[in-house]
Amino acid sequence: MIAALMLAAATPMSAIDAERAFAADAQKIGQWTAFRKWSTEDAQMFVPQPTKAHEFLKDRKDPPVAVFWWPGRSFVSCDGSYAVNTGPWVREWGKSVGYFTTVWKRESDGWRWTYDNGAPLPQARAEGGDIKPRKASCENLPRGSVMASGMHLGAQAGYGESADKTLSWFWETGKDGSHSFRVNFWNGRAFETVIEDRVEAP
Repeated sequence: MIAALMLAAATPMSAIDAERAFAADAQKIGQWTAFRKWSTEDAQMFVPQPTKAHEFLKDRKDPPVAVFWWPGRSFVSCDGSYAVNTGPWVREWGKSVGYFTTVWKRESDGWRWTYDNGAPLPQARAEGGDIKPRKASCENLPRGSVMASGMHLGAQAGYGESADKTLSWFWETGKDGSHSFRVNFWNGRAFETVIEDRVEAP
C-alpha cells in the first residue's frame, strides 16, 4: 500500500488528470469556484466573446448544479508545456449536452487552464473512457510557426503555441457571436489539424 502511494506521488499529473480533477472540483466546491482555482492569471473564456476569465468570474455565484464534463481526447506538445483537451459535457443530468475545448499550460505548481470554450450539441459526443494523451512528435522539429490558413484573423482573434512549436491553436470570434477554434499538431513530418470547432452565431 505504501509503495503504491509513493508511486502515485512520483507520477506527475497529466493534463487529462488535471481535467478530471477540475471537473470533480466543480461538483465538490462549486462550478465557478473550480474555474477560478484551476485557471492561469491571463485565462480567457468565450461567453461568447473573448473575456478575461478572472474578470468574468469575479464574485460570480456558483450555480446550484454544476455542469459535468470529461476529457474525450487530449493532445500534448513534445516538450510537455501545453496540452489541449476536448470532450463532452452534460448539464442537469442530461437535460442539455455539448462539448468543451480547454487549453492547459504546465506552470511551476502544476497544470492550469488558459483557454476555455464550448457549445451545446443536439447529442453528446461519444468520447471518453480510459483515454491516453497523444503527444506531438519530437522528430524533425518545425523551424517556424504554422499559420492560421483558412481563418480570417482580425481584431477579435488570437494565437498561441508551445515553445517548441509542436502544438498551436487559433481562435476567432465574429461580431455576431460565432466562434472558430483550431488546433494544429506536429506529427514529425507536417502539421495536422486535430481539433476544429465552429460555433454558429446564437
